[in-house]
Amino acid sequence: MRDASHPAAHSSLGALLRDAYEWVSERVYGRLAGQGFPEIRRAHGGVLRHIRPEGSRLTELAQAAGMAKQSMAYLVEDLARLGHVETLPDPEDGRARRVRLTAKGRGLMETMLGLSREAEAELAAAIGAREAAGLRRALEKLAALR
Repeated sequence: MRDASHPAAHSSLGALLRDAYEWVSERVYGRLAGQGFPEIRRAHGGVLRHIRPEGSRLTELAQAAGMAKQSMAYLVEDLARLGHVETLPDPEDGRARRVRLTAKGRGLMETMLGLSREAEAELAAAIGAREAAGLRRALEKLAALR
């Protein structure tokens, strides 16, 4: 619930982007159970958003998600227990390990991407295809600045 004591804060660009993310996130994570993935929580997104196809080191995942290594380790362990990721020796450093998606995890990612496309179609229906396309272009330009 929004705090009425700071109404200007709710119209800031950051607040609007956060609200848009929450809207999409609710549609994706809220529909995963119906797609056969009831065990997946939003917190798992910290791993899933950042894992590279060839696998990623735990420290890389934690840094990319902006969280402590211990918190990332907990999420990775949970996803491994659920069969969505596995940890393997890092071919570049024998002391390190890489986290990578399993076949089940790749299926999860495909499902999540499909749900994301559905959310984008819902957005286009709600605000108009032209506005949705313009929003996408603007966000792509913003993402390219990173």
